[in-house]
Amino acid sequence: MTDPRGDVRTVVVTGAGRGLGLAMARRAGADGFRVVVAELEQQRGRDAERQLRAEGIAAHFVRCDVADPASVDELAAFTQQFGPLYGLVNNAALANGVGGKEFQDIDVEVWDRLMAVNARSPWLVSKALLPQLLAHGAGGRIVNLASDAALYGSPRLAHYVASKGAVIALTRAMARELGDKGITVNAVAPGLTECEATATVPVQRHDLYRMNRAISRPQQPDDLTGTVAFLLGEESRYLTGQVIAVNGGFTMH
Repeated sequence: MTDPRGDVRTVVVTGAGRGLGLAMARRAGADGFRVVVAELEQQRGRDAERQLRAEGIAAHFVRCDVADPASVDELAAFTQQFGPLYGLVNNAALANGVGGKEFQDIDVEVWDRLMAVNARSPWLVSKALLPQLLAHGAGGRIVNLASDAALYGSPRLAHYVASKGAVIALTRAMARELGDKGITVNAVAPGLTECEATATVPVQRHDLYRMNRAISRPQQPDDLTGTVAFLLGEESRYLTGQVIAVNGGFTMH
């Protein structure tokens, strides 16, 4: 994907070492974008970079802890080598092994850690990369990963639900501020998706989704990538501040 000047457009995907993040990075690369794989786990990030490059994608790994402002600044310094930035997918989040307790039983430390990663990091990363997005001059895209858990109000997940609800609210606030600067900001709310991050989800929750989806089959990472690709593309240029639930009809609004 090139901009009007003929330069290859760059998209950053956080948490792109596996699962949904890797699937979205692969789709962006297949659509012609240069992809920056921002991943906390060094080996996982290197493996993703190697895998994507083997598929002909211009992929570049940089280690990033999205909860650490200094590490996020290092991400911003890394991406500067590619010139103005076109897109950002804020995907990194804590999801696996976070459920099971009712809200009154969640430890303060666990709540704060999850909020730092899930709720604060989309703001932190967007803030650090905004100057590069504005420098592009030909429109830009930010896509935040929320969750349908925040739309449904899933029980025994209060901190996760609250964090993803914050992502939805942040998306709307950012969209208001960046609309006339040429940058759209939208959120995608996936349902329970079969990937590494959901391997520890109890069978009862899988059954809940299966029985209540309009499309009952299990959700796969590639069920989401087309929507994200649309939000990164030219045809979504007048769409901003929206939350798109991609969950087979588990929630409808």
